Amino acid sequence: MSEINYRTGCGYDVHKFSYNRKLILGGVDIPHTAGLDGHSDADVLLHAICDALLGAAGFDDIGHQFPNTDIKYKDISSLILLKKVFALISGAGWAVGNVDSMILLEEPKIYKHIPEMKKNISSILMCDNISIKATTSEGLGFVGRKEGCAANAVVLIYRQ
Repeated sequence: MSEINYRTGCGYDVHKFSYNRKLILGGVDIPHTAGLDGHSDADVLLHAICDALLGAAGFDDIGHQFPNTDIKYKDISSLILLKKVFALISGAGWAVGNVDSMILLEEPKIYKHIPEMKKNISSILMCDNISIKATTSEGLGFVGRKEGCAANAVVLIYRQ
């Protein structure tokens, strides 16, 4: 059997809103009345991308890599977690071909922050093929009720 030279992975994350936190998405501090609750900075976009990359490369998920029971990850920037994930997969011989992601959020509108998010992610993953889209839930579910935010991501990785 020949070696597989490319793989895909998908990731998903969700966090509820908290009024004592900053809203961090894609490593960008977005002005809003509430942030996302979590052990780290609760950046759902970067968490979804991390899980997609880890899954594609055959590693355990983000919760196993960076457990919320470990104090060293308390309030850590998810940009640091993404760097650690990238080091892990690149150390195993993988490079990133592209990232396609979606943020589900009623408010605030984040369109103007997407270029900075892309820049943050691209610089860490050494990949310019980063897509970030945003949508609402049209008032349906926990996102629609403005109780939280979700993100999903799909990645393609390939052997270096």
